[in-house]
Amino acid sequence: MSFLHKIRFSHKILGFILFFALFSPSVFAPFSHAASVKASIPESERIDFWSDYPHEELAEALCSRMSDEELFAQILMFGWAGQEASPLLIRWVSERKLGSVKVFGWNTDDIVQVAQAVTLLQQKAQSDRFKIPLYVATDQEGGPIRHVKGRTSDTPGNLAIGAAAYPADAWYSGYYIAKELRALGINMNFAPTVDLYTNFDSSVIGSRSFDHDPHFSGIMGASFAAGCMAAGVIPTAKHFPGHGDTGADSHGKLPVIDIDLQTMRSRELIPFEYLIRAHIPAVMSGHLSFPQIVEGNKPASLSGFFLTDLLRGEMGFDGLIITDDMMMNGATSYTGAVSAAVSLAVEAGNDIVISSTTAQWEEPMWRHNIDRMKTDKTFKQAVLRSAKHVVFSKLKYFKSENPVPLFPDIKGIDAAVPDPDADAFFTAQAARAVTPYKADILPYVPEQAAAEKILAAGQFRDFFNEAGRRYNNPRQFYFPYTLDTAQIHEKAEELAALARSFDTIIFCVANDTSRRVVSQAAARLSGQGKKLIVISVLEPVHVLDFTWADTILLAYSYSTFSFRAAFSALAGDFVPQGRLPLDTDALKDARTAH
Repeated sequence: MSFLHKIRFSHKILGFILFFALFSPSVFAPFSHAASVKASIPESERIDFWSDYPHEELAEALCSRMSDEELFAQILMFGWAGQEASPLLIRWVSERKLGSVKVFGWNTDDIVQVAQAVTLLQQKAQSDRFKIPLYVATDQEGGPIRHVKGRTSDTPGNLAIGAAAYPADAWYSGYYIAKELRALGINMNFAPTVDLYTNFDSSVIGSRSFDHDPHFSGIMGASFAAGCMAAGVIPTAKHFPGHGDTGADSHGKLPVIDIDLQTMRSRELIPFEYLIRAHIPAVMSGHLSFPQIVEGNKPASLSGFFLTDLLRGEMGFDGLIITDDMMMNGATSYTGAVSAAVSLAVEAGNDIVISSTTAQWEEPMWRHNIDRMKTDKTFKQAVLRSAKHVVFSKLKYFKSENPVPLFPDIKGIDAAVPDPDADAFFTAQAARAVTPYKADILPYVPEQAAAEKILAAGQFRDFFNEAGRRYNNPRQFYFPYTLDTAQIHEKAEELAALARSFDTIIFCVANDTSRRVVSQAAARLSGQGKKLIVISVLEPVHVLDFTWADTILLAYSYSTFSFRAAFSALAGDFVPQGRLPLDTDALKDARTAH
């Protein structure tokens, strides 16, 4: 199939997909907060998760028979390090009845081992007296956030979807990503990210956003979530109430976002409103401080105002609320201890509390909260509320028409991952995203360039591979993704010295390091008559002031698909028509302020 044929896309289905994403109740069956009902199931009757009773009634009965330890374990989600589930995690599932597990990015190169670990853990859960399945989650947003690696599709990501501006691209991205997760037994995805691209210094969110516009982002987020649910995987909107307006990373410290509630309602909350109207099953709370709204720098993830009053009360969300990783400093810096942060998270209204690592058997997080359940009736009721909500949501999901099977088909993984149709789609999607920000030399046709000496300078193997495939193996200049200031100057001098012997230089710019290397090298080449071409990946803000460049193409990710599309556009295979998904007026104001 030719590249041009791959990028053709039927516009007739766009209206249907958008309607399907926003209003289809069959896709977004809501996980309503389980009402407090009186269990009519006799206590003498032996029941488990698969007993044939109404969901509300069965959830109430199961939780009423749980010990304090079982209730608290049901609202915890732990991850593990290494290729296989650790003995400690297995023990948490089999003996403490842990409710959920998470696959993090450090243990996923061998996807067959991931599926085998999922199978083992679900088997342990089914051996319990209540037989309650595990939620198995991961972060597979697309673009740079891809925790399950190995043979899964390395997709162009959200900002590329926003640049193309087709809701169908968001739907199919969610669908193909979820189909691959489904094949591994992963039933929950912490995506879509609907944080807005409003802070241009952010490398934490940046290309993970769909756009700066809240309504546009809401439509794209709802479309992505609908595709995810069509494949049977639970989507999760994040990071409530909005992580976009900060350059700080909540993994390292608590970000402070200095906006008032009116600004938040008119901006950050709008994408979540779209998703709530579309019955998003889950929302992730962010470790983010909004001092104009809640005093004392209390993170939103630990705030009853944000989660109970605003998200549930005012906005009407009735699905699961899940914390971001409680091991992040954004959570623990406020309380000083994980055990206290977990208590506050439950009291604030979170249903599931995540830890990226498996807690040790008698860790204070566990003992402190179990002791509180036995002495503090209000806290115990909060844990009971969350446990009932988790069990109720599991009953609705695992007894629905299209849940992810508990036990993945190990023998079928090679045929299912990557999805057989994903390559053609993501190739086309990446092509629709390519944005010609500057096009003085476009196309740069290989036949015309054959007589020229070409240098490719960048950080990624796929960048060099695609440059070589298009332009008769140009000379390569590699420099690392991160460098200190002295190393940046050194690499810039090396690059400029080498480039003087070439007619055309094709630069790859991915972050501030590569921006500085490339811009310093280009300054040394001024007036020498070189053709200077820039291919931007990830956040485009790094290259928008490159007045010296002849051509700037924005590709938005470092996936194979994006490099393939960028070089195809440069070579003239198609005319790139992507849009810049940034508020350029706000960008000018930000630069003026600096």
